[in-house]
Amino acid sequence: MKQYFLKINRFLLFAFLLIFGFTAVSYGQFGFGKKVVGGQAFQSLDAVQPGGEIKIALKLKVDEGWHINSIKPNEKDLIASKLSIEKPFELLKTKFPQAKDIKFSFSEIPVSVYEGKFLVGALVKVPDTIALGRHNLKITFSYQACNNSSCLPPNDFLDTVEVNVVGKTVPVNEINSGIFSNLDLKYTAQVSSEGEGGIGETLAKSGLLLSIILVFLGGLALNLTPCIYPLIPITIGYFGGQSEGNTKRLAMLGVLYVLGIALTYSIIGVVTAMSGAVFGALLQNTYVIIFIVLVFIVLALSQFNVYEFKLPDSWVMKAGGARGGAFGAFFMGLTMGIVAAPCIGPFVIGLLTYVASKGDVLYGFLMFFFLAIGLGTPYIFLAIFSGKIKSLPRAGEWMQGVEHIFGLILFGAAIYFAQPLFSKDVAHYFLPVFLILSAAYLIFIDRKGNNVKVFYWIKIAFSLLLLAISVYALWPTEKQGLRWEQYSYVKYETSLNANHKILIDFYADWCIPCKELDAKTFTDAKVIAAAKDFDTYKVDMTKTMSDETERIRKKFNIKGMPTVLIFNSNGVEVRRLTGFVEPEEFFKILRKIR
Repeated sequence: MKQYFLKINRFLLFAFLLIFGFTAVSYGQFGFGKKVVGGQAFQSLDAVQPGGEIKIALKLKVDEGWHINSIKPNEKDLIASKLSIEKPFELLKTKFPQAKDIKFSFSEIPVSVYEGKFLVGALVKVPDTIALGRHNLKITFSYQACNNSSCLPPNDFLDTVEVNVVGKTVPVNEINSGIFSNLDLKYTAQVSSEGEGGIGETLAKSGLLLSIILVFLGGLALNLTPCIYPLIPITIGYFGGQSEGNTKRLAMLGVLYVLGIALTYSIIGVVTAMSGAVFGALLQNTYVIIFIVLVFIVLALSQFNVYEFKLPDSWVMKAGGARGGAFGAFFMGLTMGIVAAPCIGPFVIGLLTYVASKGDVLYGFLMFFFLAIGLGTPYIFLAIFSGKIKSLPRAGEWMQGVEHIFGLILFGAAIYFAQPLFSKDVAHYFLPVFLILSAAYLIFIDRKGNNVKVFYWIKIAFSLLLLAISVYALWPTEKQGLRWEQYSYVKYETSLNANHKILIDFYADWCIPCKELDAKTFTDAKVIAAAKDFDTYKVDMTKTMSDETERIRKKFNIKGMPTVLIFNSNGVEVRRLTGFVEPEEFFKILRKIR
């Protein structure tokens, strides 16, 4: 009996080993259960509002030696690839890559397949009734894999993204733009972005008149941003020598100045919206920089009475005797529109994104025109105030001394905007040395107005201020800051593959907020400590847009400077910052990145 049971056990063991071996061979040799597709899912926004839309991208890779059927494999017995999501989210549309037709031994006709690395995109609708908070969006990519001789049973690639559903007043930022720029997938409705509290959504819900009012108010608010700082002394410097105290003429010059800014903004805004280029990218062109520098030099020389701007006599007569500064004021406005355009903040970038998505050239022109009118309105009053200096009592040589000071300010502006044309090591000394020479000129050479004691001491105080600024700029410092590396595709990919957190700063030498970030935020001890676990890269957008710079801009969807991109350890862009950010706020953002 015992031998009988022993024989049965041996038979069962043999059968078990036979089945196990067959199963192992089947799974290994024939590929049953083999998953040949891997990858990761990404989302286009860091948050989305109820009823809104969000893009999803699957970055997939098929194992070498294998292919998967496309959405139309050309063979009725083969199973097509398919993308699906779980409720309550709704799949609006999908975007698959261009397939390849390959001839296999088991098929009489070529089979349409995907292979290697590719992207699959989807536009997803968020329900109107969904609760606020974080929700898991589960994604399923179904596929059938084949090699050159056989096909495997259907399989699935599964992944999940965490969608943050927020209220209507919470800012929404675009993320992972480097991935989604490679997907031709557009929203069916406008999505607010760039952290501006939903400027696009606000305008989309407003009529034309209300939109114009909102954009005008936004333009007024832009005067509080750092990029506008250079316009103030330059405007004072120009208008200070343009009038004999005629208030009406001062107002007229101010209006022409603002119209010049508005025309520049309208043209740049519309062209940029149509082309997708960086807003204000003109300042990356060497010829434009030279043109602006020459304008400032020409205006500066006029302050030293080398010549006087004057319209043709026939124009003057038709204009009812208008004096010669009208053309100069309008021309100055055109130039300052270019100067102020590149980095005036997230509001303009958000507006640019909205205009681009709307695709209406006239609408885009009106939006940027009234944005510039709002931006320039304070300069009408500044022009009146600046020029009224010449209407002070007891006029005399001191007025020429005022003009000379304003001329030096314009020369300083020319040097400031010429710096990108030279090496940084050399250009760093240009402005401080010029200020020292200007102070020496005012104290020892320029005698205009020295007979008026009040003006004389004001001039001395101004000269000492220039000297103090110069010494401060030239004084050697070893201020600790973030350790940046120059961006390259190889370094970026290395960081991604190593699962490192990444910080990328897009900057330009003409960008005032970029310099504020370097001087204040990136030198803060808490920020430095929080960024020690990040791979930090800088991208210089100062020079003329080369093919390489343009490729980087398109890859990361950069529309203005400064732009700071923050990636977590999974390579997901989790924050996009435009404009200056205070050190404390920047520290809090970095501390949350995992």
